[in-house]
Amino acid sequence: MKFSQKEIKDLFIAWLMISLAFAILFYGGISKLFSLSFAFIVTFGISAVTVGISFLLHELMHKQMSQKYGLWAEFRAFYPGLWIALIGSFFGFIFAAPGAVISKTYRPLSMEKRGKIALAGPLTNIILALLFFPGFLLYKEGLLGLFYYGLMINSLLAAFNLIPAKPFDGRDVYQWSKPVYFIALAIALLLFISTFLV
Repeated sequence: MKFSQKEIKDLFIAWLMISLAFAILFYGGISKLFSLSFAFIVTFGISAVTVGISFLLHELMHKQMSQKYGLWAEFRAFYPGLWIALIGSFFGFIFAAPGAVISKTYRPLSMEKRGKIALAGPLTNIILALLFFPGFLLYKEGLLGLFYYGLMINSLLAAFNLIPAKPFDGRDVYQWSKPVYFIALAIALLLFISTFLV
C-alpha cells in the first residue's frame, strides 16, 4: 500500500482521538477524569489496542482492496466527527464517525468489486473479533479485559457498518450478494450477543 503524508497524519490523529474517546468512555466519563490515575493510562492502552487497531485495520483493508482493483484510495479523517466522539465520551456516549477511505476510479466498477471493497472492512473486524473470542472466554477482568473489549468493539463495528443503507458498507455488500451479506451480519451479531451471554 502507498500512503501520502497527509494520509499518515490523518490516520494517526484519528487513531489517537478515537482511542482517547473510548478510553474516557470506558473509564467512566467526565466524573472519573477528575481522579486521573495509572488506571486511566491502562484504559487508554486497552482502548488503543482494541478500538484503535480495529478502526485502523478496518480502513486499511478498504484501502487495500480498492488499490487491488486499481483505484486511487486514501483515508481522510473527519475532524468534526472525531471531536463529537471525544466530547460525547465525557458524557457517557460515543457517536463515532472518524473518517473513511475515499476511492476514485475513471472507469465503471462492477457491483462485485464494489461489494468486495465494502466487505473488506467489516470482514476484518469479524476476523479480529474471532481472534479475541478465545481470550474473552478465559479472561474477562483486569488488564486481560482487553479480550472482552476487543470482541465487543470489533463485532459491534462489523454489525454497525453492515447496515444496508448509504453511507454504510452494508449497502454495497447487500447489493452485490445477499447470502454473503446475511452470513456476515449473522456472525457479527452472534459475536456481539455472546459478550452478554458468556
